Formats: sequence, C-alpha cells, structure tokens
Amino acid sequence: MRKKIRVLLADDHVLVRRGFLMILNTEPDMEVVGEAANGREAVELAIKLRPEVVVMDVAMPELNGIEATRRLSEQAPMTRILALSMHKDSAYVREILRAGARGYLLKDAFDRDLVAAVRAVASGEGYLSPAVSEAVLSDYRKHVSAPLELLTGREREILQSLAEGKTNKEIASALNLSIYTVDSHRGHIMEKLNLHSIGELVRFALRNGLID
Repeated sequence: MRKKIRVLLADDHVLVRRGFLMILNTEPDMEVVGEAANGREAVELAIKLRPEVVVMDVAMPELNGIEATRRLSEQAPMTRILALSMHKDSAYVREILRAGARGYLLKDAFDRDLVAAVRAVASGEGYLSPAVSEAVLSDYRKHVSAPLELLTGREREILQSLAEGKTNKEIASALNLSIYTVDSHRGHIMEKLNLHSIGELVRFALRNGLID
C-alpha cells in the first residue's frame, strides 16, 4: 500500500481548516496529521510531526506565514510548504516563494486545485494557482537580470532564427517541427519578452548579441 502524504494545516480560521481537513481526508493518499492556528504553532508542530506538506496561510497572528516558512526551510528542510492566501498580488507570492515555499494557492481555489497542489508539492514540484501565475511571470520580467533566462533552449533557438529573418516554414523545416509548433513558440517568446512586433524582436536579438 502506498504511503500517505502527511499534511499539516496552518490557518487561523477554524472553518478554513475544517473545510480543508474534510477535502484532504477523503483522498485515499492523504491524511491531515495536525492543525495550527498561528505561525509559531505551525513551526513547532511541523518540527514535531514531520509532515511532508504544510498548507501555510500567509497572514496569521503571532508569526506570519512568510516568517514561519523561512524558519521551517532552515529547521525542517524536508517538509515542503504550500502557501495559502487571498492575495493575487505578485509581491506576496514573491516574498513567500523567496522564503522557501514550493507552491502558492489562492483561498478561493476549487477543491481539486487544493488536492492537485498538495500532490505536486509533496512530489517536489512547484504549484501556482493559475490566477497568480501571470502576475508572477510579469513580476519576474521586471526583476530578472537577463531576459533571455525567461526562454527555454528551443525558444532561444527560434528567437535567433526569427531575428535572422527566417520564416515560420523555414524554421519548422530546419528544426523538424510543425509550422503550428513554431508559431506557438513564437507567441510564447513575444509574450515572455513583452515584444509586440518582429522589428522589436530583431532589436532585442541585436541588443542581446544573438545576431550581428
């Protein structure tokens, strides 16, 4: 039998904890092993109970979720944190991810999102509520030191080909991809780099030394 994912719930609202408890305990691969009403209690219980995942409210009394996450990252690094908040603001997301959280879930998420987020974080993956991922991407665009870091290897390859004046058809043929795939990559490149025309794309490639 597969080992269950042990979860600690940290939220100062009893009704939120009760709701989450009911959702998670009905999943065959999960069990809630403890509840905390503030950040200090969350840190103490996590160290004592060693759950795989702590569902951590960002705004809690005594010790907020960001500080509690920071302490747990140092004192119980094997425990993964799924942050919980009502805020879509990228500043909140950035702060708690920097503190060591592996995921960020909005409180108005669907039951299935909570379950998916706990599973993802427990298995070492990251999780962001769809509604906050755009805010995070746009925030990352502002703070990233090298915008090229936003692109995958394949996207950088296609960016260079586009900047060299190749058509989607020529790129597709050279890279053994469908025209649809190249077009999709091109859309992602423009979106990630906040570019709105091929002219802007060429200027970006020149500035970043991709073409002479």
